[in-house]
Amino acid sequence: MKIAIFGAGVIGTTTAYYLAKQGHQVTVIERQAGPALETSFANAGEVSPGYSAPWAGPGVPLKAIQWMLMKHSPLVIKPSLDPAMWRWCASMLRNCTHERYRINKGRMVRLAEYSRDCLATLRTETGIHYDERSQGTLQLFRTQKQLDSAAKDIEILKAYGVPHQLLGRMDYVNYEPALAHVQEKFVGGLRLPGDETGDCFQFTTELAALCASMGVKFRFGEHVESLQLVGDRISAARTRSAPIVADRYIVATGSYSPALLAPVGIRAPVYPVKGYSITVPVTDASMAPESTVMDETHKVAVTRLGDRIRVGGTAQLSGFDLSLVEARRQTLLHVLTDLFPKGGDISQATFWTGLRPMTPDGTPIVGPTHIANLWLATGHGTLGWTMAAGTGRLLADWMSGRKPEIDVEGLAISRYGTTARTPARSASTGLA
Repeated sequence: MKIAIFGAGVIGTTTAYYLAKQGHQVTVIERQAGPALETSFANAGEVSPGYSAPWAGPGVPLKAIQWMLMKHSPLVIKPSLDPAMWRWCASMLRNCTHERYRINKGRMVRLAEYSRDCLATLRTETGIHYDERSQGTLQLFRTQKQLDSAAKDIEILKAYGVPHQLLGRMDYVNYEPALAHVQEKFVGGLRLPGDETGDCFQFTTELAALCASMGVKFRFGEHVESLQLVGDRISAARTRSAPIVADRYIVATGSYSPALLAPVGIRAPVYPVKGYSITVPVTDASMAPESTVMDETHKVAVTRLGDRIRVGGTAQLSGFDLSLVEARRQTLLHVLTDLFPKGGDISQATFWTGLRPMTPDGTPIVGPTHIANLWLATGHGTLGWTMAAGTGRLLADWMSGRKPEIDVEGLAISRYGTTARTPARSASTGLA
């Protein structure tokens, strides 16, 4: 089949690899000058199936208020008249129940665990290197209440057979020795030994080069303006140059997916949640993290990437604003210096921001739509890097008529019920 993929982030590029491997003719259209130059560029570096969980959960509304009152808040909401933001928030609140949390986390862990296994196989097959480490994630708790609340997550981890260790103050330093200097700040931790780390940008760039050698065509600097709908099928995708004609189309454009899909009658509940990161060079390896350390209070991840430390976090609802906010930088610096004060040179920190494409229930949207030849791979939120390999392999098998290796229940957009609406008359008015 001829398959067109819109978006060359880690999701689109990994999907292209698996489809090409199965013999399909793949073309990837990307508006940027190269792969992984947006959300995939400088994320936290975590491949964390064990930490996969929806933001919507019991008690989150009250926690959100408390978070926003903190000096170094993990959550920032800028009031807006954007109806899409308020619809998304309302839907997220409806998912803040124990039952919905259990269902949503189960779906996410299922895909994330599968993805981690796919990534390991891909790494062996291709020989790609990307400052990868396989030393787990350590989630740190500053209060007993946080430690006690981990019980609900542990219950789901047990149900899915995910390895985990609940550690006391004296135990977690065995895995992160540099924390011995600050261990009095934490009461315990949850270690997820199956998690990994790595540079998502480096991975995606190298995989894109490999895809090109396999025959995948990348059209960089090209913007998909709209999809042309004829009957129940997409007949072409319009760009400013030649139209793109394929047998099937995959939308993997992250936060920008809803604008492309709305004119053909699909309302995808994906909203951009802004995140920030800083990257600093390691100055003393013995005082730096070994893998990923997650500060549960500030919702900030500190990750070792070769001779660098990547610090990522903050959830900011402010639409498509990509401005760099100094207060967010200070939060990331605060966590880094609080945990690893002698690990990196903060005077050389580089500051970045990107938009995470979030669904209100946390689970990404992966699978077919009511349009016969249109498929989606979007809404991965903070877990695009974690779920990329699994998403790509799943889609390649599914689209090729092979039985997927995991249960696909609840992954497609159909889980939202009636998502289609009347298309625009011409169905050809997409992104500007």
